Amino acid sequence: MKYCSSVWNYSRRLSREVVIGDLARGGVIIGGAHPVVRQSMLTCDTMDTAECVRQTLELASVGCQLVRITAPTVKDAANLEAIATELRQRGCWVPLVADIHFKPEAAMEAVKWVEKVRVNPGNYADRKKFAVREYTDSEYESELRRVEDQFTPLVLEAKRLGRALRIGTNHGSLSDRIMNRYGDSPLGMVESALEFVRICRQNDFHAIVFSMKSSNPKVMIECYRLLAARLDELGPDWNYPLHLGVTEAGEGEDGRIKSAIGIGSLLADGIGDTIRVSLTEDSPREITVCRDLLQNLPELCNAKTPLPEIGVPWDTFNFQRRHAAESALGETKGGGEQTVRVVVTQATYEKVAPRISPGADVKPEAIYEELNLLELDPLRVETLDSIPCDTQWVTVADSVPLPPITAFRLLATRLHQAGRHNPILLKDCLSFPSVPWTPDAALLRSAVNIGSLLADGVGDAILVRNESGAGQSLRLAYNILQAAGCRSFKTDYVACPSCGRTLFNLQEVTARIKVRTQHLKGVKIAIMGCIVNGPGEMADADFGYVGGAPNKINLYVGKSPVRFNIPEAEAVDRLVDLIREHGKWVEPTAVAAVV
Repeated sequence: MKYCSSVWNYSRRLSREVVIGDLARGGVIIGGAHPVVRQSMLTCDTMDTAECVRQTLELASVGCQLVRITAPTVKDAANLEAIATELRQRGCWVPLVADIHFKPEAAMEAVKWVEKVRVNPGNYADRKKFAVREYTDSEYESELRRVEDQFTPLVLEAKRLGRALRIGTNHGSLSDRIMNRYGDSPLGMVESALEFVRICRQNDFHAIVFSMKSSNPKVMIECYRLLAARLDELGPDWNYPLHLGVTEAGEGEDGRIKSAIGIGSLLADGIGDTIRVSLTEDSPREITVCRDLLQNLPELCNAKTPLPEIGVPWDTFNFQRRHAAESALGETKGGGEQTVRVVVTQATYEKVAPRISPGADVKPEAIYEELNLLELDPLRVETLDSIPCDTQWVTVADSVPLPPITAFRLLATRLHQAGRHNPILLKDCLSFPSVPWTPDAALLRSAVNIGSLLADGVGDAILVRNESGAGQSLRLAYNILQAAGCRSFKTDYVACPSCGRTLFNLQEVTARIKVRTQHLKGVKIAIMGCIVNGPGEMADADFGYVGGAPNKINLYVGKSPVRFNIPEAEAVDRLVDLIREHGKWVEPTAVAAVV
């Protein structure tokens, strides 16, 4: 199977066009040759019409092209009429999308008033109880018929009214039926979505957009690759557009890096028609990151000049780190079973070294100019003849006229063809602009380039040079490794971006939890505003802080609830107690940070 036409030569996946809203009044077309559509979501109560209108107008003013609004009940869905009416009276025709979980009756109400409805196959017609059971083939078919009975009325109503549907599966929120047959896997996510799309196709309805979201960028990339390949296998008329996003990415640098890795990697391969960057911040900031990412992508995509079509030597649907020989790297070792190392330039080392304490987790591990490093041109096969042995570190020479993703993929492929297992140093850039990148652009470009390659399993050490600030470049390198799942040097947070279902102030609570727990290296904490995103979508988190009712918090260990209805004022303390009970707590120490 192939997930894109070429991993070397850029070509955007050809998807069918789906019209959302009235094109004469601000509607958009997703797919085809149209530009990638930017979208975001409201964070307020859906019953607060005035605030929904205000937030929508604010999003539209900064370039948001689709606005999603949660509709947890039929009452909320009915209020979408008032929201849409007020917006249209004010001259705002940005299409609205209703976000539906658990309640088909809410979807049937919402489809009357908005241009698009998102449903989650994991909870639209199925119940999720984390139950383990075996389904016979006949029982499984019976369940599919029940799903069809529940979903078909919405399909027919959407077709009658000219609406669109997003079939959006999320890692961790698959139904028990899918989980028991396929596991919590990319394959399960794809099959869950395809079940619903087959029902659409039975009714000759094709205004469909897919999404496959996860808080883990590597899982997200695998899901979309598998979906694109499966759709291509099913035939040319299955070319539905794809909405990209890393769900519950968090805030700040971490949220931006995770999103850049997941979304950027796929866009660079020509996959994706609409995007959302899910941040635990005010929604307009998501659109800023969307715009910055899209503006920087053209230079980061695969080669525009023809390269030979050769197969990559790794499984593009199942992550596995490339095998490399272990070898000395400065005063440490890399490759083999060693973690991915961080290399800095001499100039960066001289600036940051005096500020780093002996016990610091964020520190340079080798100096670029001091390495016995062989810089190669993967376009010239004969340059591999200069490699003396498998323990020789190699990288791509700065002079190579290729985007970094393409260049390092080609280097890894050439090494494989030659039977070589040399460790590879990844660079985030192979050329430098006349004016340094802004910090925002540097972060996104470095995360896309290095993160995409790490998600392919390529890379044994990394060098960040897009960011001109010494301390910032070192921190960025470690944050990219953490976001890509290669190293854990600090607490990892999975935080949803807030919506009308949220039962507490996510930004404030996330900040309080970080103050108490950000020193816990190797611990993953999920902060979820409601039961929709927790516990299922917490996926592989160690501990969860989940809104259970107004001003009440439930605490989880993994996916298991262990404390219920804790007053919000006490919940952070109880979370710390829970971490301590499970042997994951250590007292914070005063270690100098690189800034």
